[in-house]
Amino acid sequence: MNPFSSGTRLRDMIRAIRACKTAAEERAVVRKECAAIRAAINENDQDYRHRNLAKLMFIHMLGYPTHFGQMECLKLIASAGFPEKRIGYLGLMLLLDERQEVLMLVTNSLKQDLNHSNQYIVGLALCALGNICSAEMARDLAPEVERLLQFRDPNVRKKAALCSIRIIKKVPDLAENFINPASSLLKEKHHGVLITGVQLCMDLCKVSSEALEYVRKKCIEGLVKTLRDIANSPYSPEYDIAGITDPFLHIRLLKLLRILGQGDADASDCMNDILAQVATKTESKKNAGNAILYECVETIMSIEDNGGLRVLAINILGRFLSNRDNNIRYVALNMLMKAIVVDAQAVQRHRATILECVKDSDASIRKRALELVYLLVNESNVKPLTKELIEYLEVSDQEFKGDLTAKICSLVEKFSPEKIWYIDQMLKVLSEAGNFVKDEVWHALIVVISNASDLHGYTVRALYRAFQTSTEQESLVRVAVWCIGEYGDMLVNNVGMLDIEEPITVTESDTVDAVEVAIKRHTLDLTTKAMALIALLKLSSRFPSCSERIKDIIVQNKRSLMLELQQRSIEFNCILQKHQNIRSALLERMPVLDEATFSGRRAGSLHTAISTSTGAPHNLQNGIAKPAAAPIADLLDLSSDDAAAPSSSGGDFLMDLLGVDLSPASAPSGTSQPPKAGTDVLLDLLSIGTSPPAQSSSSASDILSSSQDNKAPLANLNGLASLSSLPANATSPASPVPMMDLLDGLGPIPQKHEENGPAYPSLVAYESSSLRMTFNFSKQPGNPQMTLIQATFTNLSPNVYNDFLFQAAVPKKSLVMRIRIAYKMNNKDVLEEGQINNFPRDL
Repeated sequence: MNPFSSGTRLRDMIRAIRACKTAAEERAVVRKECAAIRAAINENDQDYRHRNLAKLMFIHMLGYPTHFGQMECLKLIASAGFPEKRIGYLGLMLLLDERQEVLMLVTNSLKQDLNHSNQYIVGLALCALGNICSAEMARDLAPEVERLLQFRDPNVRKKAALCSIRIIKKVPDLAENFINPASSLLKEKHHGVLITGVQLCMDLCKVSSEALEYVRKKCIEGLVKTLRDIANSPYSPEYDIAGITDPFLHIRLLKLLRILGQGDADASDCMNDILAQVATKTESKKNAGNAILYECVETIMSIEDNGGLRVLAINILGRFLSNRDNNIRYVALNMLMKAIVVDAQAVQRHRATILECVKDSDASIRKRALELVYLLVNESNVKPLTKELIEYLEVSDQEFKGDLTAKICSLVEKFSPEKIWYIDQMLKVLSEAGNFVKDEVWHALIVVISNASDLHGYTVRALYRAFQTSTEQESLVRVAVWCIGEYGDMLVNNVGMLDIEEPITVTESDTVDAVEVAIKRHTLDLTTKAMALIALLKLSSRFPSCSERIKDIIVQNKRSLMLELQQRSIEFNCILQKHQNIRSALLERMPVLDEATFSGRRAGSLHTAISTSTGAPHNLQNGIAKPAAAPIADLLDLSSDDAAAPSSSGGDFLMDLLGVDLSPASAPSGTSQPPKAGTDVLLDLLSIGTSPPAQSSSSASDILSSSQDNKAPLANLNGLASLSSLPANATSPASPVPMMDLLDGLGPIPQKHEENGPAYPSLVAYESSSLRMTFNFSKQPGNPQMTLIQATFTNLSPNVYNDFLFQAAVPKKSLVMRIRIAYKMNNKDVLEEGQINNFPRDL
């Protein structure tokens, strides 16, 4: 006989496939076998139909297409014999699913088999229906399944219950038909039928509120009695697992009681006693007992309040935490995270055990325990818990330090009882895991230090000590050099010594040495070295005796490969060489940083916008919001100190900082002769290189222009309406944001315009393919010299614009405006520029 003919036995085909040494050989065998099966199907071979379908099922499990054999399943199902039907239904469940249109052809055969006199054939039909039932089949066959729930044979009732679950999931509207038959299954003695009946009632309660109320009223006492009987039943070999009678039924009953007890105090009262009995009498030495205890705890935590039961449940979870099995400890931690919302005090009793879990060797348990500890911390226990976590931070694995550090920093910031404790804990974290600390964390620490004026000396000394031993921790070095730059004189003079401190002797040279280490250490990044250069510049004012040495260190960085350090070195060297008269004022201590503003920005409640209006926040290197001063001064970031305004030397110090001498040689002493050149310096500050068409000398004072004939006096730059940045929503007349004043600088918008309406027609000031800007002009009553302009922006495209920014610059004499509009469209930056010179002449 041909070994690959349609008459080949299943075992021979399996043996031939397993004998293949390559995938190509296997495909060849399968192709030949499939060809033989197709030929047998075409010949309507009835003798080997069931054998061919069995082979097709094995081929299907190997992943090969077998759709050509689907009709053979239907033919076998329609056969009279049980063996043929068994193979047919098995093929139906494997080769087809509920989405196949062929399935509709089998509905009639299923209906006949559900009414068959042979209970085994009825069982086959129920199994198939429970696996592949579609919504249409469920509606057609639901009456037969409902009737079979009362069938004489328990196996058929069990299969009918499982099939009913599939039906009500497919068609929830049919749930009401199964309420009475399902509740009658809860009185069964046969454990298999009882388990399926309980599961059916659970699904009914989930999809039907009517079923939930019915089971609560009619069945809860019977369920409690059943659970009590099983819990107290003697040894039964048929259902015994690890000394416990049918733990699977235990768990199903507890789950159903949990559903019934949620939100119902009366139902919860009925089950309190049995839950206490299960929780106290169940043996916990085996997994079967632990599974029952876990479900019992979850049920207790889900039903209505009973303080004593909940304490008992949480104590069980505490015992789970001491179990050697990782899975049991993990599920206990998960459940405790839910229980802490209900009874935090009971969970607090197991705090020591939970802390031990943070040190577990299993990474998932460590992470979950850390999250639980985070939830346990409050004002009363923050100190001992933080101490434990920081001690573990010293020995924890590198991959865990990131999560642990983030949690510790969050706890210290949230529950800190006093600033000195906050600073101490943060220094410990920075010393142990500074490389894992996020930027906003050390930014916040600097803000706190700035506000703790009585702790400046203590903090800078503590940071100096920590810096000597932990120069590899990036965030620690940054905070240390910032504090040394600000409070270096306090470090040297031991200002503000506290009783808890040990005396320390630090010279001016030692302080400079520490900052120099930060600059020269190759492992530190650009930001840290830049902060160290700033600290050195500030120390040059604090320590005049070290000024020359500091200058040498700064000059060395002129040759740095990093452009940022080159630029800072050159600019700082200019300050040290040429501007001794303003250095002390320029390098004064930072003003106290506003904690509320910084906290709001961290929370996302404050949005920094570039604006020339007084009080608009600016984004500094250390992430702290500061009030804006003069617009041009802010471009150089010189408004961080209170004394950063021009001194008696006049406004020329802004140009002098760049090493450019703009003073006319013939200007007499004491006069305020405007500089004749130097507009390129301002253009460089704005990074603008495009030049407008040539204009008169009066329009050359436009800041956005690149003309070389700018004759606007630098001291009067604030008098120009130089640069205005408006958010997109600042077009309302009642907006508090300053609008552009064409004639006399920035002026506040009055709350009300004149009631007679605009005196001039609207002007389309700028229009592109995607944006239109319209100006409306009006005069303020009683002040005809002032013109108010309301700008309206119209989006001409179907896209959404984000981060909209409008900038404008005008001279004081000529009615010309240069504009720049920036926005984001589809996450891409768009920049549009233009010039407006068609203003009405009688403005």
